[in-house]
Amino acid sequence: MPVHEGIAGIALAAGAGTRLRPLTDLRPKALCPVGGRPLVDHALDRLAAVAGDGRGDDPAWLAVNAHHHADLLRRHCERRATVSVELPVALGTAGGVAGLRGWLDGRAALVTNADAYLPGTGGTAALADGWDGARMRLLCVPLPAGVRPDFTSPDGRGVRYVGACLLPWDAVRGLRAEPTGLYEVLWRDAAARGELDLVVAEGLVAIDCGTPADYLAANLHASGGAPVVGEGAVVRGSIERCVVWDGAYVGPEEHLRDAVRAGTREHPITVRPPSLR
Repeated sequence: MPVHEGIAGIALAAGAGTRLRPLTDLRPKALCPVGGRPLVDHALDRLAAVAGDGRGDDPAWLAVNAHHHADLLRRHCERRATVSVELPVALGTAGGVAGLRGWLDGRAALVTNADAYLPGTGGTAALADGWDGARMRLLCVPLPAGVRPDFTSPDGRGVRYVGACLLPWDAVRGLRAEPTGLYEVLWRDAAARGELDLVVAEGLVAIDCGTPADYLAANLHASGGAPVVGEGAVVRGSIERCVVWDGAYVGPEEHLRDAVRAGTREHPITVRPPSLR
């Protein structure tokens, strides 16, 4: 059978989102909206395009790990994905995959970070294209000279990992469900042995939504630069290059630029990237 039919998808969504507080005091980072949809929904779309040869958009083929605001994430995802709750501590990238080892049951894993903004499915489709199911593969983008890379490609270019990888079952089955990272447990040694495949995607838009600046940039890319206003939000004032969450309120006397507005009319929350304040 095609290798894709043996691939299941995992969205890593257990991070605390510390740098996005106070937004992540309201909801987990994976439920923060980009372009009007939670980040985790974008991640599951990417996975579903590959898992089960593109026919795996259900809990048998898709999984999410959760820790911070786990109940909110479970309620949002459980109809579409199996949800693995990590308590009392988050297990990291390697530990999170290990916690789903029984669910994988011998299948390879396409793993993506739920907070990675990778518009469309081209990145993960390219990652899986032609894969033989034997070697670990990482999706990367090239870096300019002088920028510290995550890895070095075979042609000598520095590259950055963008939050999507393929793990064969042979790599997954030895992982432990304890706080550990994939780089430390698997990738570092594999790279040293020349056994890590790097798929370098030229021109791929890849934004890690871990900071207010990057979260705002992802939304503005998704909207083409227009403000993003969520369902039920009320905007009486003026907004430029802003994200207004569902149910939030902007008063008639307010002018917001380069900001995220969340919360309620009675308890508004405004987050601006430090460089734009």
